[in-house]
This record gives sequence, structure tokens and C-alpha cells, in this order.
Amino acid sequence: MFDTREKRERSLGVKLFLKGARCLSPKCATVRRPNRPGIHGKSRRRTTSEFSQQLKEKQKIKFSYGLRETQLRNVFARAAKNPGITGSVLLQSLERRLDNVVFRLGLAPSRSVGRQLVSHGHIMVKGRKVTIPSYAVTTGEKISIRPQSKDHPAFKDLAANLKKYEPPVWLNLDKEKMEGTVLSLPKDLEMLFDVNMVVDYYSK
Repeated sequence: MFDTREKRERSLGVKLFLKGARCLSPKCATVRRPNRPGIHGKSRRRTTSEFSQQLKEKQKIKFSYGLRETQLRNVFARAAKNPGITGSVLLQSLERRLDNVVFRLGLAPSRSVGRQLVSHGHIMVKGRKVTIPSYAVTTGEKISIRPQSKDHPAFKDLAANLKKYEPPVWLNLDKEKMEGTVLSLPKDLEMLFDVNMVVDYYSK
């Protein structure tokens, strides 16, 4: 059956790594079919307006983090009230989501899988089970796999995969124990979208 996540990537013309390691392989949809989906996908792209570009960047951030429109709008509203730079606060809020942190630590191959692991009760924060994917982690918190879940099929090859994985600088990963610690607020972030355009989109 056709996967709408790959259709989204083709439509936006960029790899969002929605399917984890598959996006690095020749099986990636944007590699096999680089044109947009639909019967007019191979036709020349028209010059886009400023609003269209802002909308495209907003779609990238929404699909990357697996959020609904209302969720992303609420995250922006809270970031806009913060005295800091709205774009930076917005990104920090998204990166601090537990499902994203599980993905960033390498405990899940994608954010969508990370979301499932959290909602199904396989992830612990500070030794307590947390089932809310949007839970915002804070500095010093330890994220680990629930002991009863370590034999789950989702973690079958995890130990081997973590040996060649390095997390972002704001996270520390204990590869032996397969757990991580939040060292600081998210920083040195490399993003596939222009967050300033997203801020402009929601500021109208």
C-alpha cells in the first residue's frame, strides 16, 4: 500500500527522514521518484509566492515532527509569548518533546516510531513510565527503556545500532545501558526548514 509519508516528502521535494534508515537507502521515495506525486508531477514547477514558500516551510516542520495543525499552532503561540527569540524557542520546544528525544538518542529509527514507543509505555523518564509523546524534557532528566520492554522486537538490533550512532551535543548517550541524559537545552540544531518563514507564516 502506498505510504503517505513518502508522498509528503516527494511533494515538498526534500528528505524529511520520516521513515528512518530507509531514507538513506536507494529505496527512498525521493530517490526512486524525485518528481512530485500526481499526473502533473513531472511538469516544471512554477515560481512560488512568498506565502507559498512560508506554507511549504510550515508543512516541512509539521510533517517532520508529526504534528497536527492545531498542535503546531499552539506550540508557536507559547513560543511567541516567551521573551526569547520566537524561532529559537519554537525549535527548542519541538526538540524537547519526548518522542523527538527518543529519536535523537537513537532509541528509535524515526520520530513516528519514537511516538509509538512512548505512547505504548516502553519509555521511562527519571525512572517513571511516561506515555505522553509531547512531554517536554528538562536538563538533567534521564531517558531509558522500561526494563520489561527491553525484549520487545522494536529493540532487537538496538545495541548494535547504537555502537555507530552519535547523538546531538545537548544529549548524552550511554550505549551500554541504552539510556540517555539531557545535558542542556537543544542547541547547534541542523534543520531542513527555515524556521523564520514559519514564524512569519503564523505571525500574520
